[in-house]
Amino acid sequence: MQAFLKDWRQDAMNKHQYESAIFIGDKLLALTNDPNDAFWLAQVHFSTGNYSRALTFLEKHKLLDHSPSCRYLAAHCCVKQSKYEDALAVLGDKTPGHLLGNTHKSRRKLQHTSGNARNGVHRKGSSRTEKRGQSEEQEREATSNSKYEAAMCFLRGICFAKQNSYDRAKECYMDAVRIDVQCFEAFDQLMKNCLLPPDEEWEFLESLDFDSIATDSTDTAQEAAHFTKMLYTTRLSKYKNPAEFSNAVDSLSQHYNLDANPDLLLSKAELLFTQYRFKQALAITSSVLAADQYNFSFLPLHLACLHELHQPNTLFLLAHRLADTYPDEPATWLAVGVYYLSISQIAEARRFFSKASMMNPHFGPAWIGFAHTFALEGEHDQAVSAYGTAARLFQGTHLPQLFLGMQHLQLHNLTLAHEYLTTALTLCSTDPLLLNEMGVVLYHLDHLPEAIKLFHTSLQIADEIDSDPTFWLATRANLGHAYRRQHQWTLALGEFDEVLRQGSAPSQQQQQSDSNSSTTGKHNILAAKGLVLLEMGRTWEAIGALHEALGVCPQDPVATDLLARALEENVGGEESGEFGDEDTTQDLLDEAVEVKRQEMMRRGPRKAGKRGRVVGGGAGAGAGTARARMSEGGEDSMMIMSDGDE
Repeated sequence: MQAFLKDWRQDAMNKHQYESAIFIGDKLLALTNDPNDAFWLAQVHFSTGNYSRALTFLEKHKLLDHSPSCRYLAAHCCVKQSKYEDALAVLGDKTPGHLLGNTHKSRRKLQHTSGNARNGVHRKGSSRTEKRGQSEEQEREATSNSKYEAAMCFLRGICFAKQNSYDRAKECYMDAVRIDVQCFEAFDQLMKNCLLPPDEEWEFLESLDFDSIATDSTDTAQEAAHFTKMLYTTRLSKYKNPAEFSNAVDSLSQHYNLDANPDLLLSKAELLFTQYRFKQALAITSSVLAADQYNFSFLPLHLACLHELHQPNTLFLLAHRLADTYPDEPATWLAVGVYYLSISQIAEARRFFSKASMMNPHFGPAWIGFAHTFALEGEHDQAVSAYGTAARLFQGTHLPQLFLGMQHLQLHNLTLAHEYLTTALTLCSTDPLLLNEMGVVLYHLDHLPEAIKLFHTSLQIADEIDSDPTFWLATRANLGHAYRRQHQWTLALGEFDEVLRQGSAPSQQQQQSDSNSSTTGKHNILAAKGLVLLEMGRTWEAIGALHEALGVCPQDPVATDLLARALEENVGGEESGEFGDEDTTQDLLDEAVEVKRQEMMRRGPRKAGKRGRVVGGGAGAGAGTARARMSEGGEDSMMIMSDGDE
């Protein structure tokens, strides 16, 4: 009869007929009075959402001290009811120290004894066989208990995160993965909430004992360990070790037929987003969402790409569909906020970003987007406060620190800007945008050689990651201005000419932006070029460049003044190679040199994104949109230094 009832109960569960399962499970428990059957029935109550009933059932049958699995279920019931103090009372607020050392040994022993049994070892008597069987059973039970202990560490981290104790939450997540390397939930919390800097992420991955994974044989265990490590590698920050990431993705795609797997495609898209290759990233996210339009893990990055590529119509349709079908999802209102941001309705965008962040206070893209709305309206104090909240929530991504530095740079608080950007550099030293921003700060602090070095490095990294060169015209213009201030006229002229050459053939991204964007800053570059030519004694060419600058912007006061002086010098026939008083002309242009900020929403999360992934920022992306970049986030802005105000 017991076997009959167990089969009936399981059949009902397989069909999701929970009332039938509860009905039969209750009768089975009356027959057996087995704690395992009581635990099974409590699980059914949990599956139906009756968390209070499940917890009461566990307490009634005195199962909390029966096994780690029962304590885990009881704590999970408390978490589902937002009773975090009660959950911690069940779980304890610290990870038992013995769990971190003995788990891996027991699994290796189990794997070793299982292999010996298959190879015919210990066949000298039935008594030895029985002892071996009992030993293996004990090891399996210990392994099962350790997995539940790891899950309890994960729940402990969730409770601390809900109480805003992010450092303690991070340690709990890390302990969970150390105890059970297959506890992906804890690992995913570390990565998607950007709780670890990129360097620490890789160090943590290398410290994990993947060899503790037990399978039927030693060979398959080694393969499983390698496979799991590669899967985890794809979840790490894309700003660090992109070559190892690519190797892991290639191996998984070729040897395990995962080339079309959504998780791997998301990792590829996040990498492309951190490389500012938005069109390619959008192609991947669009292909996945075409097959699975409600895959919410892709939405922050997809929204960031649509915003970067200026596609408000697509954003409108997507946001409208999500609002109709999933009004309870934070990503839905993130999409609505990004749409309003893309059409410059900042107040409406802020309202929906705020709504998304209230629905999920740990949603990085919403926080970054919320902060961006203040930055776009020049409300710097509120922007700094919102970015500060994002920096506290997502301690492992550089994007909030980057945005804080940009805000202080806009306020000309160079000391604070330098401090925040330096902090961001300690988290990520390979983001071209961050290097550009630090270069701008050093430029204004008159540390020109250091600024030139950073601008060069930024352009070099952008070239290495195959980013669109037109995206970095501002950085190249900054480099030209730095050369100009150092009186390296030939080098400065070369950079300005390259900016004008690349700017005359805008990329598809630029063509999709506002019609005025193609001429934004061009008159400033032409005016700077005119001054350089004057300093080089090439007066007639300078006049032509300044005429062209006024053709683009007839009201440009700098170009007008410089042209008047150039014509005066040309009429005077001076051939000395100097243009008037050098200090006067230098001061004239330096007064017009300002840092331009064009906030270009991305992470992603990282990780922010991973960024990131955050809109306007990264985890990844990402922001990345938040960076996403939002991804993430996800989410970055470009600070352009040029002559004159736009």
